[in-house]
Amino acid sequence: MLDEQQIRDLVTEHGATVNQGRPIKQIIEDGDIPRLSGATVLEGKVSDSAFGENLVTKAGQPIRLMFRNNRISTHDVNRGAIPFKDQVLAFNHDHMLNLVKDVLGSSQFHVEGLLPSSTVIPAENLNLIMLENVLRLYMAESSTSTSLYQHWLAAKEQGDEILNYAGHAARISSLEPNGVLPYLMDTPSTKDKVDKTIDAQFLVDKGVCTWEQYAQIRNTSIMAFGMVSHYLSTKGMVLVDTKTEHGLNTCGEIVSADELYTMDSSRFWKLDDNGVILTRDGKPVSFSKEFARGMVKEKSQQFTDEQANEIAVRYIQGLQHLTDVGFDPDLRPRDERIVDSTNLILDSLL
Repeated sequence: MLDEQQIRDLVTEHGATVNQGRPIKQIIEDGDIPRLSGATVLEGKVSDSAFGENLVTKAGQPIRLMFRNNRISTHDVNRGAIPFKDQVLAFNHDHMLNLVKDVLGSSQFHVEGLLPSSTVIPAENLNLIMLENVLRLYMAESSTSTSLYQHWLAAKEQGDEILNYAGHAARISSLEPNGVLPYLMDTPSTKDKVDKTIDAQFLVDKGVCTWEQYAQIRNTSIMAFGMVSHYLSTKGMVLVDTKTEHGLNTCGEIVSADELYTMDSSRFWKLDDNGVILTRDGKPVSFSKEFARGMVKEKSQQFTDEQANEIAVRYIQGLQHLTDVGFDPDLRPRDERIVDSTNLILDSLL
């Protein structure tokens, strides 16, 4: 396990180097991965993906390669690159996926020899169900517009007694910042340019999914939430909330898509020796992107190198707390790592 000083030394010495590299679209255009020539490349907030007619497994399944990057996005704005973030979240996702894949299913293909630190994820190109599946056990203080906390503040200011949120009704006076909720709430949101919290009825009315599909997503997600919560209880942590995405594979099965239970998609709070949420300056000690959100003071703000390094330290510390495994970074140039992982994947699947 790396101690805090070792983590800071790692980030200071290698942070700038591991952040350098070409976007996957440029790598393909430069001819470094010939088998991806002509593939469609979609650039996302924190990951890019490639797919195409020629990217099909030997069994006939369409392939989507997801390339995790170091970008960090808060409030739907890209704030810059965080050293080692891609590798940290790759380790984080791989560890959590092994806990819940039997319940949630997975779009990912197994590729022999692919490292957990690989920032290239081989997956089936799903028919995505266009919702973000959000489960909440606590009303975490958050500055995001879709959060329960922000809706609670607005309802409180209006003098409402009851808060109606994503199909749930809660008494305003029974909720408190960072307090536990009466029960685990399913609070889906849209996958629009600016996400919006809605209820299951809205999803069905708009044809996003059927009631049967939503019930399966909700029920399996609640079971997975419980499994991860039990696991975290052995690590002195609590799962506050999480966001998952889902889609239909070629067999018509609903499986999870993209990352699971990472510090970007979930909040984890640390417990003290008595099982009480640990606080610092009156706030829960959290391993999540909320730490970075708290640094944002202006709408278009970009993180400084100093801020980016501090966020990197927190991500690495969080990974070690979550997994009980020391962070073992791959210090090769990012482009080399991407090309090698992609070729290994294509050799296995095509």
